[in-house]
Amino acid sequence: MTELWAVEFNMKKALKIIPFLFLIFLFPSILLSGQFKVTQVYDGETLGVGGRGIELKVRLAGIDAPEISRSRRNTGQPYSGQAKRYLSGLVLNKIINVDRYGIDPDNRVLGVIYVGTKNVNLELVKAGLAEVSRGKPPKGLDLRPYLQAENEARKAAKGMWSMGDKYISPKDWRKMNKRR
Repeated sequence: MTELWAVEFNMKKALKIIPFLFLIFLFPSILLSGQFKVTQVYDGETLGVGGRGIELKVRLAGIDAPEISRSRRNTGQPYSGQAKRYLSGLVLNKIINVDRYGIDPDNRVLGVIYVGTKNVNLELVKAGLAEVSRGKPPKGLDLRPYLQAENEARKAAKGMWSMGDKYISPKDWRKMNKRR
């Protein structure tokens, strides 16, 4: 009886990771990198893209933008709307190139986005509308240009850095505003 339960439990666990396995094994890596058209901007760091017969969500690698509210009762983090609008202006309905750095825990492609030769992830940091992610960076992603751009944006008090001591990082903001 215990063995049957273990098989059933493992089967349920396996079914939860099928979307991830589908992306990894059935689509060659080349399909997850390359040119796509941006069809939607969800927030200051997440895009919906389409191309090659597939649609994907892409999370901009190496950066963390202010959090948008998912409810009408909360206004979200300061500068979240500006980050989303800025990103939309850079990429919405445009053809982009995606350099892929894996898949995040929410099954989004982690990527550095380019419009032509412009690194969109870096542009958000330069504008003071995103900070460098404080977690472990994706393997192979060099954060040095991002850290330099963040330092310059801080010194110039651009975007969210104009808040001075009142600024709260997106990571800390998420912790403070967890759903109860």
